[in-house]
Amino acid sequence: MSFEYVKLGEISDITKLAGFEFTKYIEYIENGEIIALRALNLRKGELVLSDIKRIDRDVSDFLTRSKLYVNDILLTYTGNGYGDCAMISENDKYHLAPNICKITPDIKKVDPYYLYSYIRSNDFYQEMSGNMTGSSQPTIPMKTIRVLQVPLPPMETQEKISYIIRNIDEKIRITRKIANNLHEQAYAIFLEEIAQKEDIPHNWQEGCLNDIANYLNGLAMQKYRPSEDEEGLPVLKIRELRQGMCDNASEKCSPNIKKEYIIKNCDVVFSWSGSLLVDFWCGGDCGLNQHLFKVSSDTYDSWFYYSWTLFYLEKFIAVAADKATTMGHIKREELEKAKVLIPDKDDYDRISEIIKPLYALMISSRIECSRLVEMRDALLPQLLKETLDIGGITV
Repeated sequence: MSFEYVKLGEISDITKLAGFEFTKYIEYIENGEIIALRALNLRKGELVLSDIKRIDRDVSDFLTRSKLYVNDILLTYTGNGYGDCAMISENDKYHLAPNICKITPDIKKVDPYYLYSYIRSNDFYQEMSGNMTGSSQPTIPMKTIRVLQVPLPPMETQEKISYIIRNIDEKIRITRKIANNLHEQAYAIFLEEIAQKEDIPHNWQEGCLNDIANYLNGLAMQKYRPSEDEEGLPVLKIRELRQGMCDNASEKCSPNIKKEYIIKNCDVVFSWSGSLLVDFWCGGDCGLNQHLFKVSSDTYDSWFYYSWTLFYLEKFIAVAADKATTMGHIKREELEKAKVLIPDKDDYDRISEIIKPLYALMISSRIECSRLVEMRDALLPQLLKETLDIGGITV
């Protein structure tokens, strides 16, 4: 395939919300018409709207350069979650918040969905990584983002690639929606039956997070690089936990680390520093990096200690924010302070029979999502290298 590499700024307009604009003009209000998108609202190439802030429409209309429209591509450019992106599909609903830039494709030069597909690719992420500055708060300047290179095939080829990738994405979205719905159901049952239960049975016990699970901190994986004769194991860091999978940009560690530090599908992982997250891992075998806990128990099922950890996540985030100088975190003492209710065996077994199958189905759906994402991400380089024939595709 004959194509050229061009600078991102040559085929799109790139802008961000200036810091002074945010502090001077923007105030979050409960009933605002416009959603202000923050870095935490971008994950796995999509918008995550479970935790949103709103602003007044008049403020959004005043800051016209940072309003968002259909086909705008969002990209986080600072912090541990840099490289997360999403694409806007609705007009007059969203506005930029700090730490995100918007990339508006020039539709005469580039197909918007093709550009979005490339921006979330491993190749683009690796180019970003090579231009980051800072360690505790990595950042890439706007002027550098504008000169990042993008492969640009003829428009007809771009449109065919977009058609293929978009169809896989739709399957991923449907599967992910099913998984999210299962999660909501399971967690709602946990809240109703245990965490927010009004009448606590007298034979239930009180404890703390440390009583129901073991929180194993990961290793400093830079000390456990694979040897020349070893096939490296992907390293699970905050970035990988956020996106739900490892990829070609993930670091590698020796597969011969102690087995307790090897994460497998269905394991519960909790990042306690930087971006605080807790999730069931569904991205295959990997090595647990420092700043993340592997959460496990010989006594209780994973749904139980996962749900209780998630229950306290918002509080942990607030604690980390209060203590933050460069990168917020929590200490183990917070696990001791987090009180939990432990049902008696009969109630525990009854509730488990309801919740456990929901989480099992959710995990199966997420593993299927990981398979589809891996297939999609492997497909894009092949399409660009013309190792697959797409000539007969009609868009």
